[in-house]
Amino acid sequence: MNATAAVVLFAVTWFMVFFILLPLRLKTQGEAGEVVPGTPQSAPSAGGVGRKARLTTVVAVLLWAIIAGVIESGWVTLADIDWFGQLDR
Repeated sequence: MNATAAVVLFAVTWFMVFFILLPLRLKTQGEAGEVVPGTPQSAPSAGGVGRKARLTTVVAVLLWAIIAGVIESGWVTLADIDWFGQLDR
């Protein structure tokens, strides 16, 4: 795997983990009792995104290391996931 593929794999992993963690422990403005004029009560209250981004980075680095290790070890190759025989051409 070259450097570009590693960066793309990390970016995809990071965003997938971020979108999974984003709605967890969400506190809405209605629950906080401080609704900003012009926003719905279901809008998230301020704060918490930076903490989730840091947690996402830690989890994404661990997942990326595992996935990159599997790819680099050759344990799973393209031939293993070529279910329709497209690589034989």
